[in-house]
Amino acid sequence: MNLKTETIITMLENLPTFGEDTERLHAQILAEMDQKNDESEYDEWQGTQLALSDYLTAVKMVINDAFNHEVWVRAEVRAISSKGGHYYFELAEKDDGDQIIASCRGTLWRHRASTVLSKFHNTTGQALQAGISILIKASANFHPQYGFSININDIDPNYTIGQLAIAYQAMLTRLYDEGLIQLNKSLPTPFDIRHVIVISPEGAAGLGDFRREADRLEWAGACQFHYHHATFQGNHAANEIRIALVQSMEQFHARFGHLPDLMVIIRGGGSAGDLAYLNDFELAALIAEQNIPVWVGIGHERDKVLIDEVAHTRFDTPSKVIAAIERQLINITQDAKLAMQRIHTSTSRLIELAKKDTQSQMTTLKILANHQLGHQKDLTKHLMNQNKTQAIAKLSHAKIHTKQLLNNHKVITARLELLREHCQHLQYLIFIQHPAKTLAKGYALIHQHGKVISKKSQLDANQDIHIEFCDGTLPAIPRQADHADEP
Repeated sequence: MNLKTETIITMLENLPTFGEDTERLHAQILAEMDQKNDESEYDEWQGTQLALSDYLTAVKMVINDAFNHEVWVRAEVRAISSKGGHYYFELAEKDDGDQIIASCRGTLWRHRASTVLSKFHNTTGQALQAGISILIKASANFHPQYGFSININDIDPNYTIGQLAIAYQAMLTRLYDEGLIQLNKSLPTPFDIRHVIVISPEGAAGLGDFRREADRLEWAGACQFHYHHATFQGNHAANEIRIALVQSMEQFHARFGHLPDLMVIIRGGGSAGDLAYLNDFELAALIAEQNIPVWVGIGHERDKVLIDEVAHTRFDTPSKVIAAIERQLINITQDAKLAMQRIHTSTSRLIELAKKDTQSQMTTLKILANHQLGHQKDLTKHLMNQNKTQAIAKLSHAKIHTKQLLNNHKVITARLELLREHCQHLQYLIFIQHPAKTLAKGYALIHQHGKVISKKSQLDANQDIHIEFCDGTLPAIPRQADHADEP
């Protein structure tokens, strides 16, 4: 064994116990090795040729001799698989930029696996899975054919719980920074709960407790419950719950055309350790951004998960959730009954006041009507008397005027009789003095220019004349009379 190997073995024999800074130890080992690594040591190996298997066997011997002590190592699980009861890990370390700076394989053998994994699950509430940070008690192992790995003898669950708490606080801080913590809490509690979406594991004990009361409310027609199921434990729990939440809202809106009144997320019946699967930022953000209140009843009084932080209201158990819904419906019913009683009391009072006011108005109207009737009666009587007096006066005047008209009529009748007799006389005279009668007596009529000539001075001696006899007309020519013939 050379000087380098002796130095490493001496340092490893003085390894600190669990809890000391292993990084400081590694740095000390490297520093000591650098100090002993002088030219003479390299000269010892110059010119030596080894088979790969011999060289790797020598490396195995050095590692087995130098690192045969178990140390506590921090690492992140990149992958995990099992075969034949053995568990195989891909371990890594990342820097602040999330870049891998170290990696190796790890093996948890079957004889330790059951004890170590059970302790981890019972303490942290979750199974070992990719992405979590662990603190392992391990020893180095090197095989010429399979290379370097570490044998895992124990895992400290308290370290992982601390890392989970740090991750939980980081997600909680992010929810605060993005204004999501109070977003759903700021929604008003629904006044009337008619439709409730329920998301829970299928067949969970807590769901059975919830449904016993929910079915009774639904049978009574108080409200309707729409159930959707998802896994609440395991690596896919958060994603399945998100899918169930989104699909339930889409299906409800497609069926009813509006949003439900309330969403309920319940679990119940699982172990406290399974709560860690619900600490998912995307799930918490989705719940916070819902447009309806989200009530959560996960089923544990002391432990809190991230969805409790953003929910509108948090309950310890599913039974308390349905009790709160029933209480809200009872309060609504009682408020409605009180409101109806107040309305009835107010209406009765208003009706009574209206009745009294109506009676008062009726009395006033009756008095006013009687007064108006009396006034109208007096006015009507006065008008009737006035009309009677005027009518009597007009009748008396009409009687006198009629008498005068009758007298005038008698006078006119007498005068008309005289005129009738005079007209008959004139008619007789006209008849007896008709030209035909005159011509029949031997007289004749002289016509000139269509006119009757009654005087000599009217006669035009230069024009013909017509002499009309009783039996016809004879044309004639006037002749100038001699002066001797003049009378």
